[in-house]
Amino acid sequence: MEEAIRKADVLIEALPYIKKFHNKVIVIKYGGSILGEEKIRKGVLEDIVFLNFMGLKPVLVHGGGPNISDRLRQAGVKTEFVDGMRVTDESTLKVVEEELQELNDIIVKEINELGAKAVGLNGKDGIIRAEKKKAKVDLGLVGNITEVEAEGILDELKKNKIAVVLPMGKGKDNKVYNVNADEAASNVAAALAAEKLVLLTNVMGIMRRPDDPHSFLSTLTENEAKKLIAEDIIQQGMIPKVAACFNALDKGVKKTHIIDARIQHALLLEIFTDQGVGTEIIK
Repeated sequence: MEEAIRKADVLIEALPYIKKFHNKVIVIKYGGSILGEEKIRKGVLEDIVFLNFMGLKPVLVHGGGPNISDRLRQAGVKTEFVDGMRVTDESTLKVVEEELQELNDIIVKEINELGAKAVGLNGKDGIIRAEKKKAKVDLGLVGNITEVEAEGILDELKKNKIAVVLPMGKGKDNKVYNVNADEAASNVAAALAAEKLVLLTNVMGIMRRPDDPHSFLSTLTENEAKKLIAEDIIQQGMIPKVAACFNALDKGVKKTHIIDARIQHALLLEIFTDQGVGTEIIK
């Protein structure tokens, strides 16, 4: 009986959030090594299906870096990174798109098996506009996002489908570009006027001291986060994620979150509970 009451209490705690976020768009970015772990992926997709059944409108933008690197390694192709960006020639771009498409198909299939309706969307098909990214060296077919056409995604959300977006872009030069998945999720969230952008990672969130879990920061303003970057507390792979949050907030997204996908039902805990489990960055 006590267990049943506890479960009812959890549902009651979630009720104001379910009401508040009903019909609101939540953009979730999911990639990296955690995407390849079947148990974690199943939990994340269950959470996304739950959001859909609760009347929210989840959009999933996924990466696939480790899969791409493995495939290139097997083919004997050396991958070069500059400032975290993969130098992409035409043959590399072909592998990037094939691996991302394969992951997209898996995610769509698994969401459908959980009882929701999902649709895979390739960003290059009239959704993500891009131009060649300028950098200190030529990165090849790496794109900088210039615009996101929201209509194609919104049309699917109106049909109560979960949109699963593959991060590729197309330029005015008609070339296809490899675009960063965090950047894609951030710009998709802005174009859809999303309530939230949630970046799933394999760390707790942001900590003042990386080796001390007690230094975990549950809420940061944009200015506080910028100060932590300047102080070298936020560093390396976390910087582009925080930058994606800044971009989304600057373009009107209400809240951004960085959470650990390895925590069971982390998405639901972050969105539907008072305490949350990750770091939220707000304007």
